[in-house]
Amino acid sequence: MVQKPVLPTRNVLEDQIVWGRSPIRLDLAGGWTDTPPYCIENGGQVVNVAVDLNGQPPIHVFGRISETPRIVLRSIDLGIDEVITTYEELCSYAKLGSGFAIARAALALAGFEHRFHAGNAYADLATQLKAELGGGIELSMVCAIPKGSGLGTSSILASTLLGTISELCGLGWTRDDIFQRTTALEQMLTSGGGWQDQVGGFTPGLKIIETSPGQLQTPLVRNLPVGWLAEPDRQNCMLLYYTGLTRVARDILGEIVRGLFLNSTSRLSIIREIGTNAYYVADAVQRASWTDFCEAIRRSWVLNQLLDSGTNPAPVQQVIDPVADYLSACKLLGAGGGGYMLMLAKDESAARRIRRTLDANPSNTLSRFVELGISRTGFQVTRS
Repeated sequence: MVQKPVLPTRNVLEDQIVWGRSPIRLDLAGGWTDTPPYCIENGGQVVNVAVDLNGQPPIHVFGRISETPRIVLRSIDLGIDEVITTYEELCSYAKLGSGFAIARAALALAGFEHRFHAGNAYADLATQLKAELGGGIELSMVCAIPKGSGLGTSSILASTLLGTISELCGLGWTRDDIFQRTTALEQMLTSGGGWQDQVGGFTPGLKIIETSPGQLQTPLVRNLPVGWLAEPDRQNCMLLYYTGLTRVARDILGEIVRGLFLNSTSRLSIIREIGTNAYYVADAVQRASWTDFCEAIRRSWVLNQLLDSGTNPAPVQQVIDPVADYLSACKLLGAGGGGYMLMLAKDESAARRIRRTLDANPSNTLSRFVELGISRTGFQVTRS
């Protein structure tokens, strides 16, 4: 991104608010093929679907220009805020775990760090904000999802921030620009990761996403038919259950990537099978075959467990066991180990039994069902 510097300029009226919001993604098949170094050497192929939760896109970013030349960041869900007045404060984004590391890195990429700025350097941040925007920036964020959910929250928040800031500061970034900058942002944060999360949440509906081998990963998104899954007899059989357990993806990511760099033949073989299974899911969707769709999702879960034995710890299996007879397939979303689980019931009657069983005997005080709806819009940005 240093090779593509930008020049932020005010793109809103004095009283306007820019509002960006995104669904999250459910990874159905192919996860891990989107992760370097595998995708750089082999390309990647992933099938995922963008969904709203409880009738709403769960990730929101609000941006406005304020009178005072400073940056104010607020997290409504975390109940914290931060005021940034210097370049040094803004550029401390590499401290992973900070409540606003993602937002600071996004602002840096938007030209508020010298190396990403296309114009002359300013003496201080306040001078730049005053000269280019006529004031400061206020960003307020809401992530209505627990941390460690397995739904790609961090990457989708990053792309939502970049899309909102692009609109606020007149950067004119395209969808592909935001994909590339989200990847760069994750590298800046040293959190690593693949490309499927931001693509899955930013783009609408059900899709297969592919890249070719090479250092520059440019995802090609092909939408798959989704209407048949939205019909009541199918949608009612797709259940999203929060296990109340969390596992930080960075931990498992480091372990798997280490194995890839060491050319672990067993892990490479499994990831190749994971990629092939993405095509099985896409084929089942195109034929509107619920039976084959469930079988391919079941295979995703089996392959993920073969890749990492910690994917399905005992507390997760204790969620599955009481309802196993009613399931055609299930899988934890994301890296596994906790977070949200997708359950595919054998029929609507089985779905009702799954709900009754787990509602009556929750695995812990946090576990619950969450209503999902397929997003037909993906990322949206509007202004007041």
